Amino acid sequence: MNSPIFALIIGCEIGFWVLVFAGLATRYLLHRRRASTAVLALVPALDVLLLVAVALDIHRGSEVETVHRLAGIYLGVTVAFGHSTIKWADLRCAHWFADGPPPPRRPKNGPAAFRRELMLFGQWLCAAAVSAVAVIGLSLTVADGAQASALHGVFPTLGVITVVWLLTGPVWALFDLGEKEHRKITHPT
Repeated sequence: MNSPIFALIIGCEIGFWVLVFAGLATRYLLHRRRASTAVLALVPALDVLLLVAVALDIHRGSEVETVHRLAGIYLGVTVAFGHSTIKWADLRCAHWFADGPPPPRRPKNGPAAFRRELMLFGQWLCAAAVSAVAVIGLSLTVADGAQASALHGVFPTLGVITVVWLLTGPVWALFDLGEKEHRKITHPT
């Protein structure tokens, strides 16, 4: 993919992690909580930058390609999962650098695992909704008819991801609700 939008998506992902690491380093190594919060508050600016760049690219007449649809999905995922990803990293840094408690382990089965999968699926539904709103917004504001039609090609992809996520997440966990008991094999002596 030889597209400036693809390069920008990669740049936004790198920028996300740079801001997360810079924010957490400021918090735990420099002990500057307010400055850390200010650095982490810059993360949504990357999403705005990406959305504006895609809008400008479409407005100037670029043919809508897969990368434009990917940008919509990426935007949705960063909006829906960004906060929980930062929280995940923050818990680990607090444990490693500030004598915080160890982060809770991810439940592997049982009701807790099912609830976790439902929560993650809910986050994905939020990501899909943000993606859909971004695509529809671009379609109505900067895209011509052909570009809008091409942008709408993201909806089947969102549908496939949603079905696969539902089956491999909550439905899979539903079949594994029973707590697994570890049985000890005893040998008669």
